[in-house]
Amino acid sequence: MPKMKTISGAKKRFKLTGTGKIKRKHAFKSHILTKKSTKRKRNLTYWGTVAKSDVPNVKAMLTI
Repeated sequence: MPKMKTISGAKKRFKLTGTGKIKRKHAFKSHILTKKSTKRKRNLTYWGTVAKSDVPNVKAMLTI
């Protein structure tokens, strides 16, 4: 059986934490930033975690 390949788009977008959770970046921070408040843009800067329901799909993409 051939090796399982990691989906390359996923490896660029997700990182694992030390405890095994999956980190992700927030969306809506790339352009059209003038109409968004400073507080909203600042909160989009930080990493979030993947929702519990999405973890199995992301792990399958990362072949964990």
